[in-house]
Amino acid sequence: MRHFLVLFLFLFIESLLTAQVLPEQPLSGPGGQNYLHENIRVTDRADKADGFWIFEPASPTLDSAHVVVFLHGYGAINPMIYGGWIEHLVKKGNIVVYPRYQKRIFPPGTKRFANRAVTGIHRALDTLRNGNHPIPITRHFSIAGHSYGGALAANLSANHQAYNLPKPVAVLLCSPGTGPFKGAVLDSYEYIPAETKLLIMISEKDKTVGDKLGKKVFDTAKNTPEKYLIEQLQDRRFKDLNIRAGHNESYSFDKRLDYGKTTIVTRRAAKVSRKDAVDYYGYWKLLDALHNCTRNGHDCHYATGNTFEQTFMGYWSDGMPVKPLKIK
Repeated sequence: MRHFLVLFLFLFIESLLTAQVLPEQPLSGPGGQNYLHENIRVTDRADKADGFWIFEPASPTLDSAHVVVFLHGYGAINPMIYGGWIEHLVKKGNIVVYPRYQKRIFPPGTKRFANRAVTGIHRALDTLRNGNHPIPITRHFSIAGHSYGGALAANLSANHQAYNLPKPVAVLLCSPGTGPFKGAVLDSYEYIPAETKLLIMISEKDKTVGDKLGKKVFDTAKNTPEKYLIEQLQDRRFKDLNIRAGHNESYSFDKRLDYGKTTIVTRRAAKVSRKDAVDYYGYWKLLDALHNCTRNGHDCHYATGNTFEQTFMGYWSDGMPVKPLKIK
């Protein structure tokens, strides 16, 4: 009996030592956990369909900070759906403006989405300029959007002059698409500025919107030389552990940013969201690197160029690399 217990204990310890785990967040660099701030301050003006939230760095506070506009997916009104990513951006020293462009899921009224988002952005910038907030720096304007928010991000980038928005120099589209709706979709994205660094991330197993709009933006943004169509791949190297590549990989659910706007999308996000290599080495890394590149010329090889650093997705715990991003 004693020998059996010793053998069982040996096998148990060995299984713990050899168990595979997902890649962890790097300690530093783009996507890393080298944060400059401990807390975030929230301004909630989201009671209307064209409302907004502002998330700004705290502990310590700042006199001024760069602005990142984050456009949510269809029905993803509650910021907690992307809470981990928002917190990451703010603790890196950014002001995140999260405009709301829907009052509720139905009726959709998708033709009004872009104008509502623009109204929310202008109201947020006015709030920042006329209150007890860091001065918003908009000369290196950044826009990120997921799903329908990705379609809106492309629209706002191409029409920034008509909307009287700052020129976007860093744009990240995450699984952009509008499903059966047409509101905010343009015939061409040729007016996205030449100075814009444009990253379009599509997902290999996206069964919700696919890659149609992402490819359309890439193909028609003819006057934007620094553009990259990036495909994130599924990695099912281990039976019970895998890197997914579905439509909602940019979700990073965090109840600490729950502001009471519950929809069917919120409930689904709570079930499917997880923070993993797709966040740390995908969306978070790419947007951090875009910011560093456009603001001070650093880390450009993490965001552009089809480099090892841009495509790298981390290592499994046994030292094998996760399938890298595919770049066009």
